[in-house]
Amino acid sequence: MTSPIVKRSIVIAGHKTSVSIEDAFWAALKDIAASRGSTVAELVATIDAGRQHGNLSSAIRLFVLDHFRAATGGDGEHEHGRGQTATSASAAARLK
Repeated sequence: MTSPIVKRSIVIAGHKTSVSIEDAFWAALKDIAASRGSTVAELVATIDAGRQHGNLSSAIRLFVLDHFRAATGGDGEHEHGRGQTATSASAAARLK
């Protein structure tokens, strides 16, 4: 059985890195970037710049989760930590 998590390479601020993320999150990230007139690399760079801890793959997942919670009338907060992540909050503020 193959893993549902796929490693993808991306260039952030001229530095090549990789993220291991599920197809559904990657597709959602591409949709969010397109809806904002941004590239995936630009959006990931914004998420990366705003994260205070954790790995980039987790920060992307939390950003996508918060995005869709906010879009569906939720508060845009994830359950871990009783508040919006610094990553998603700062990334969302920069992208508005």
